[in-house]
Amino acid sequence: MDLTLSEEHEALRATVEDFARKEVAPVIGEFYERGEFPYDLVARMGAMGLFGLPIGEEYGGMGGDYFALCLALEELARVDSSVAITLEAGVSLGAMPIYRFGTEEQKRRWLPELAAGEKLGAFGLTEPGGGSDAGATRTTARLDGDEWVINGSKAFITNSGTDITSVVAVTAITGESGGRKEISAIMVPAGTPGFRVSQKYSKVGWSASDTRELFFDDCRVPAANLVGERGRGYAQFLSILDEGRVAIAALSVGLAQGCVDESLRYAREREAFGQAIGSYQAIQFKIADMEARAHTARLAYYAAAAKMLRGEPFKKEAAIAKLVASNAAMDNARDATQIFGGYGFMNEYPVGRFYRDAKILEIGEGTSEVQRMLIARQLGL
Repeated sequence: MDLTLSEEHEALRATVEDFARKEVAPVIGEFYERGEFPYDLVARMGAMGLFGLPIGEEYGGMGGDYFALCLALEELARVDSSVAITLEAGVSLGAMPIYRFGTEEQKRRWLPELAAGEKLGAFGLTEPGGGSDAGATRTTARLDGDEWVINGSKAFITNSGTDITSVVAVTAITGESGGRKEISAIMVPAGTPGFRVSQKYSKVGWSASDTRELFFDDCRVPAANLVGERGRGYAQFLSILDEGRVAIAALSVGLAQGCVDESLRYAREREAFGQAIGSYQAIQFKIADMEARAHTARLAYYAAAAKMLRGEPFKKEAAIAKLVASNAAMDNARDATQIFGGYGFMNEYPVGRFYRDAKILEIGEGTSEVQRMLIARQLGL
């Protein structure tokens, strides 16, 4: 099995790596400390075509594949996770529901500006009382003539309140069928009366990304904003989450590898007891373990992406990749902080951001516990 990147994928990876090193790394720390969304960096990512990587050219995208998006996410996250999650959520959670399940009219209306990075989309699934129990949706949408009337709230929604957010895909109960809740997905444009976003959350990490709570109070949108089949919204979003878990795994690998990058540099420069700390076996072994984790996690998401692109079932592989990679990110962030010692606790060093950013990777888009549950189910337990 050849794991060598194709010429096109390697060119993309190198381009994003160069952008991350030269344009993101020098400035992102200031945005992070201010809790400020980096609009200019996002615009440049859009100009590079990153938001349109897996979207067809007929809708303004690059016509690439989902693996290309994963490679871009890994390289961005080696430097900073806030810009990486903005891209991940904008594409896999914001644009892909429309691309996968939308009508031709919906695709023509929303995808070109989303693919160009001129606007951002969001994915409204999680609710304040739901968390991992995504099926416990309480938000409702009733059909009144040719409009959906939506009431409820969503929590922890990325890209939902920026100045360039254009639309949010929302799951809502639209009725009952056979005694079970009928959950559908509906597109809600930003600025729709009755749709309100909260102030940004005060977060432990991802401080330069946008995350908010959403509220719907008799919010009316056209009936034509239904995405896919009525009553299939939950199933649609679960399939979107399978893809998203591969993307989050790639982002996690980037953070894990970034910890190796920073630790190597510091171990060569920092001296203690008369020599570089990298000459001590304790540090060498720690960095070797970090590299092994990142390498193993990369193989896991490559394998999941390969099955996805072949059109084969990949739910188990996506869960494995997400579980392994998020664990690697958390473990590497902890070890990198230890290698840096007191400086690792200072926000002026990237590993301080990495440590703060890593934990959410074990929670978002399915907790580690949920991934283990999915893996067990796929094994027939």
